[in-house]
Amino acid sequence: MAEGTEVVFVDGVRTPFGRAGEKGMYWNTRADDLIVKAMIALLERNPSLPKDRVDDVAIAATTQTGDQGLTLGRTAAILAGLPQTVPGYAIDRMCAGAMTSVTTTAGGIAFGAYDVAIAGGVEHMGHHPMGFDADPNPRFVAEKLVDGDALNMGKTAERIHDRFPQYTKERSDRFAMRSQQKLAAAYEAGHIQKDLVPVALRSEQGWGLADADEGMRPQTNMEGLAALKTPFRPHGRVTAGNASPLTDGATVALMTSKAAAKELGLTPKMKLVSFAFAGVAPEIMGIGPIPSTEKALKKAGIGIDNIGLFELNEAFAVQVISLLDHFGVEDDDPRVNRWGGAIAVGHPLAASGVRLMLQLARQFELHPEVRYGLTAMCVGLGQGGSVIWENPNWNGKKWDSGQLGREAKQLAKDKKAAK
Repeated sequence: MAEGTEVVFVDGVRTPFGRAGEKGMYWNTRADDLIVKAMIALLERNPSLPKDRVDDVAIAATTQTGDQGLTLGRTAAILAGLPQTVPGYAIDRMCAGAMTSVTTTAGGIAFGAYDVAIAGGVEHMGHHPMGFDADPNPRFVAEKLVDGDALNMGKTAERIHDRFPQYTKERSDRFAMRSQQKLAAAYEAGHIQKDLVPVALRSEQGWGLADADEGMRPQTNMEGLAALKTPFRPHGRVTAGNASPLTDGATVALMTSKAAAKELGLTPKMKLVSFAFAGVAPEIMGIGPIPSTEKALKKAGIGIDNIGLFELNEAFAVQVISLLDHFGVEDDDPRVNRWGGAIAVGHPLAASGVRLMLQLARQFELHPEVRYGLTAMCVGLGQGGSVIWENPNWNGKKWDSGQLGREAKQLAKDKKAAK
């Protein structure tokens, strides 16, 4: 691309993620208020951006009804204080909603139609459970276009265990336990809080403040995980402990051209290199990020060994393990989800794609030896989405000459010796 059409991720924020349901902290909070709160905070963090320079607003939601309906991008833009001259629209690609908001607006920037865009997503799974009030065409199942279990995400994860016996429940439980531990360590180090937007809460007990993710379970251990029920089938392998919980939350990002960022005094945190989406059999939707990552790598002209940091959405532990195994990456490789993932923090469907980007951008700052990073996720109904980013802080060295590479190489060496 020419310099003027290079696309950069300037900044992003998110609300704390809350447990879905009547006991969750956002039960009395509207979904659109969550995304509006995040958008206001994003604009306040970037005061050099004139509000009338925003060319478009794309906000995703999976269930676009009620407080998640009425063309969220437009209504949220007005409520967030953007001029009425700024248009907006809504997006739905289930779990990859916010990711698609980013890539769609990025395409507009690369084409030259936009200079500045706001992209994000929101999901209030307490108000709108996935698939609630949907009416899937019966021909999907009757004509065997998709398997009857394809609309149940937990059953699709069990199918991956079935097809790949090496992906054991013990591996999934251990991956889940480490996710909880890594998120707790990231909070202790102050990494996560930097991009969180506190949200005022109202309940029967009065007013409160959400300033941390609600679903963390840092005391998780293998014994406790082994004892959990398998809700999707008797003697199954998917449990509440090795899957992401039902979650409410919102995320939003500021995307611009490289030239516009320079003009407006904005400092990019990441440069977009390539992105790709792919389809797979819906009944094993969790493997979707494998072909989408292969496509994105090919478009970028690099290989998996060039990826120095991975942010992979943990819809289910087995789904992440399948991608790592395909590309020859160890389950506990230090490049993968260094600050934990959706098993610990939650997965508010259409919002999660930008959360991955927030964490990658922060880690880019801490690791100038890393040039490329990957954000990837599986998507309901048999899809995968992947975005490859370049670190603007890269110091020109090969990524594997840094700390992460040394850790990864030593880990592989130790495991080989143990065998």
